[in-house]
Amino acid sequence: MNCDAVQRIKAAAQELGFEACGIAAVTSVDDEAVARYERWLDEGRNGCMDWAARHRELRNDPRELLEGARSIIVVALNYYPAERQAPDAPQVAFYAYGRDYHEVMRERLGQLATRVQEICGGTTRACVDSAPLRERYWAQQAGVGFIGRNNCLILPGKGSFFVLGELLTTATLPPDEPCTQSCGDCMACVKTCPGGALNDEGAVDASRCLSYLTIEHHGELPQWVSSVIDRRVVGCDACQLCCPHNAAARPTTIPDFAMTTAVRNLTPEAINTLTGNQFKRCFAHSAILRVRLAGLRRNLAAAHIFDENRAQ
Repeated sequence: MNCDAVQRIKAAAQELGFEACGIAAVTSVDDEAVARYERWLDEGRNGCMDWAARHRELRNDPRELLEGARSIIVVALNYYPAERQAPDAPQVAFYAYGRDYHEVMRERLGQLATRVQEICGGTTRACVDSAPLRERYWAQQAGVGFIGRNNCLILPGKGSFFVLGELLTTATLPPDEPCTQSCGDCMACVKTCPGGALNDEGAVDASRCLSYLTIEHHGELPQWVSSVIDRRVVGCDACQLCCPHNAAARPTTIPDFAMTTAVRNLTPEAINTLTGNQFKRCFAHSAILRVRLAGLRRNLAAAHIFDENRAQ
């Protein structure tokens, strides 16, 4: 497959709103990356995310996800907001401001898959982060960016406020050079993380991560969370907001990622008075739905925002 096909694929990706597109040859994940992931699991740093330990053979070899896969196309969508919530509101991580990125990414990957098949034939399979694919690993192999110490993928000159998607294809495409940049000696995210979830080796302890605790964790929050959660009720952007690479972040141009009315109007009173059906209607196409109303109220109680407002 010649370079003209790659240029056409990347041009199509740009037309569809992807800010980055890279290609890697499909092989097994390298031994060092596999060992690092296994060590993370063995140390129990995945918290209650049991799914992280499943389908290891798929995570370690994308060819198990698509028979005959030869190349993987990695794309990135910018979700950095043009408008932010009021600082005294219950805070939502930027990625959840708009429409659920899984839906947005799947739609655009589907359109890209059609273009790829028109350009070079073959079979494709689209993957969002719900598939057992090491997407940050493959993004680095495809030259899209590098994995920061906070475990986010950082796009050089653009920052880390991006969601990733992948297209496996049976077509053989010339691969891009892997991204070899790194965080260097910067420890901003390690020092800033409210829960102390990061270490200087780039490992994340989910049980100390506010993003994990406010979204993935079920049941009561650890008592220490109330002293560091501040006003966060859905996720946490602290390790990204302090990152020097995000000084280059620019607002997304994707309408689906704009702040919804439901997020703009989110208040402690709204969280505590919404019925279950109202919550589902308000956040029907939002990643916030995953937190569930009970989780949102639990997080709000830990943040003490409602108590503060009543005392004023």
